[in-house]
Amino acid sequence: MTAQPEGPVLSARSLTKRFKSGKGKEITALDAVSIDIPRSAVTGLLGPDGAGKTTLIRIATGLLVPDSGSIRVLGIDLAAHPGEVQSRAGYMPQKFGLYEDLTVQENLDLYADLHGIPKEERSKRYPELMHMTGLGRFTDRLAGRLSGGMKQKLGLACTLVRSPDILFLDEPTVGVDPLSRRELWEIVYRLVKEQGLTVLVSTSYLDEAEKCDTTVVLLQGKVLAQGSPSEISSIAEGRSFRISTPETLKPRQLQARLMEAPGVVDATLEGRLVRFVESDPGELDPALLRGLTVTPVRPRFEDAFMTLVRRTEGKERDPSEARVRLSPDQAAGVSSELVVEVRDLVKRFGAFYAVRDVTFQVRRGEIFGLLGPNGAGKSTTFRMLCGLLQATGGTLSVAGVDLHHARASARQRIGYVAQKFSLYGQLSVLENLDFFSGAYGLRGGNKKERMQWALEQFGLAQYSGSPAGQLPGGFKQRLAMACALMHEPEILFLDEPTSGVDPLARREFWHRIGSLADLGVTVIVTTHFMEEAEYCDRMVIMVDGEILAAGSPAEIRGRARMTEDREPTIEDAFISIVEDYRQERRAA
Repeated sequence: MTAQPEGPVLSARSLTKRFKSGKGKEITALDAVSIDIPRSAVTGLLGPDGAGKTTLIRIATGLLVPDSGSIRVLGIDLAAHPGEVQSRAGYMPQKFGLYEDLTVQENLDLYADLHGIPKEERSKRYPELMHMTGLGRFTDRLAGRLSGGMKQKLGLACTLVRSPDILFLDEPTVGVDPLSRRELWEIVYRLVKEQGLTVLVSTSYLDEAEKCDTTVVLLQGKVLAQGSPSEISSIAEGRSFRISTPETLKPRQLQARLMEAPGVVDATLEGRLVRFVESDPGELDPALLRGLTVTPVRPRFEDAFMTLVRRTEGKERDPSEARVRLSPDQAAGVSSELVVEVRDLVKRFGAFYAVRDVTFQVRRGEIFGLLGPNGAGKSTTFRMLCGLLQATGGTLSVAGVDLHHARASARQRIGYVAQKFSLYGQLSVLENLDFFSGAYGLRGGNKKERMQWALEQFGLAQYSGSPAGQLPGGFKQRLAMACALMHEPEILFLDEPTSGVDPLARREFWHRIGSLADLGVTVIVTTHFMEEAEYCDRMVIMVDGEILAAGSPAEIRGRARMTEDREPTIEDAFISIVEDYRQERRAA
């Protein structure tokens, strides 16, 4: 590596960047940002959508020019010598440009050619990268046939092909399962430890931020805090508590009540326990906690992040606005009625079994999770449940309809939110609502009534004339859900609905989902955020097309390996279940 001077590897002072919006308005993406990034460490960049994370990374890589302020990278004035910085920096954007019709090896060669890496250097660098990423056995496989986690690793390998001095990663783990996420982080920290690499990474995962050496929290283009995760966590000192859920409530129902209570900035689920954070000590109404066991707990980074963001918003939020209200005809209430029955389900593509002998049931008003690593078969199962894919074998009934014979009939009774949000980006919010209403057969006064309902229930009125493609991520999510609910479906299918969405939008989203389930809408969801699995009433974990575990969040947690320093999480259990299965397969 090139010798580097002492001091911060990246230093920005009063960095400001503005953009013109579609209507001539000016948006300040960065507002006098001053930060120092330490050498040979991992610095996490946190903040909700529109905070300025990606803008800061693009300026630091020389892809954008600031309006004012200064920035030095690797001791070099970026404004004066952008090419010198770019030749020594690696940058992996959110949508890394892999060529899916090229093999792993061909992608590596292409990026090596682009960077002018000599043949002799490649012969040394390639084996290191393949060993590091575990892709050595797949060099002849097309990139388009890799799993999501393997694509991310290949993207990282292509970024590292020229051995950079500083690495910029923009949301590198979006859309990948917990095992792949952990493996990617292991690679990053190995590079820091063994090669002294400096890494600046933006992430939507607050648990990932807690593992960084230092963190920077941004909101609306301003720096709210910077320091080690433990230093930032101390902001929530004396405000974090854990409370037991009474048997008369589901944990997500208690969590929803706390989220709506004045004086609470955050509430999350931990099995049958609910963790909550007060805005100020003693502000929460004692009547809400009467008769319940409340225990103070050590604050974590997530608690401090939510405290900072809520405090800086400068207004009293009303989470109850995120509680969806249905018409009396749609609100059926929770019952024991089976609405989804799957027995011995099989999907085969030629000789390959994507799904093998899968069996489960879902009742009205349940939130049911389909979990598993990339390539586990959960998306294939999901598509068969939605009537989008014909099963090879087994029985499959949705809303009382046998999908072998009446898939079109079943689709009229379900709503579907795709991972990439099936919206028309060039159409306005109102035009999207109008289109989907018509597609579901709504006409006349009923159609107008439902469109007005959607605008009010999802807070979309202020954006009614804005193109859907220009909405912030959280509002795209709201619109996608509104479109899926226009025809008042009995069952709502959600395919990775919060992938790439910031922590605030995810909390609001699950508040809406919980209210829908309480009113009798059945929800079936796939997610890679294991903390979101806590909102499920029941779930299954799939690997290689088979179900390895099924049960409530508490029952799944019981499958985790015990740790000495903390209680196991669903993510711990997920990793234990998948690793044990793979170890058994290797031993067989």
